[in-house]
Amino acid sequence: MENRRSKYIFIILTVLCIMMVVLSSIKDGLMNPLRNTVGTVLVPIQSGVNRVGRGLYSQWERHKNLTEAEAENAKLQAKIDTLTEENNILKQNDEELKRLRELYSLDQEYLQYTKIAARVIAKDSENWFQVFRIDKGSKDGIKVDQNVMAKGGLVGIVTDVGVNYATVRSIIDDESRVSCMGIQSSDTCIVAGDLKLFEEGRLRITNMKKDAVIQDGDRIVTSNISSKFLPGILVGFAIDIEEDEKRLMKNGYLIPVADFTDLQEVLVITDRKDDRFQKESSSELGE
Repeated sequence: MENRRSKYIFIILTVLCIMMVVLSSIKDGLMNPLRNTVGTVLVPIQSGVNRVGRGLYSQWERHKNLTEAEAENAKLQAKIDTLTEENNILKQNDEELKRLRELYSLDQEYLQYTKIAARVIAKDSENWFQVFRIDKGSKDGIKVDQNVMAKGGLVGIVTDVGVNYATVRSIIDDESRVSCMGIQSSDTCIVAGDLKLFEEGRLRITNMKKDAVIQDGDRIVTSNISSKFLPGILVGFAIDIEEDEKRLMKNGYLIPVADFTDLQEVLVITDRKDDRFQKESSSELGE
């Protein structure tokens, strides 16, 4: 009886094992198509998501790097702008110091005259300083007919005065006539303003006597007989001196010593020819 029972139990267990094996085989066979279908659909999607994620991350990294680079570039540009501005200021200061030294040197060459320094604030011509204004006027002692110097010599004469400004007509203006002489020979002449001729960088020398010995390269200065210009102020250098067609006079040209394309500071001689003459006359009369 017990043997038969054991036999039944063994048979039942065997059948259960076979059924489990069969069911397992059947289950795997049913799931494989499903897994394959899901894998076919999800794998490309997952790959695409991964590519998009990597792309977005790369763009974010580039944007971050670009933002940082732009910020750094802005800082560097600000430093460059600051340094450039400081360098320009230093250059301007250096140029101004050079001009003031030249003005001081000119002042030392004419210690016999009292002078006032002034800045040029406006001009009437786009090209040259034929007529210009300075920032000193009657309140500073500026008067009509005072001589003006800069850039190594005579520039012009004061023609109009306001309270805080004055107008100067330069020697290159068409209306200008300056009585001069050769410093080597003392022969007299007239230096005439001529804007058209000054386009060549020269002015005209006229009214020289036939026997005058003014030669090319001679220094031409204001003469003693000038009615408005004080004597001995350098005007320029003679060039191309020759007799006129009738051989009665000599004519030529003058290269001005001053630079009329760039005037920023000038010296105004406060002494006037009339004032000095009146003082000398008063002295002779015992006053």
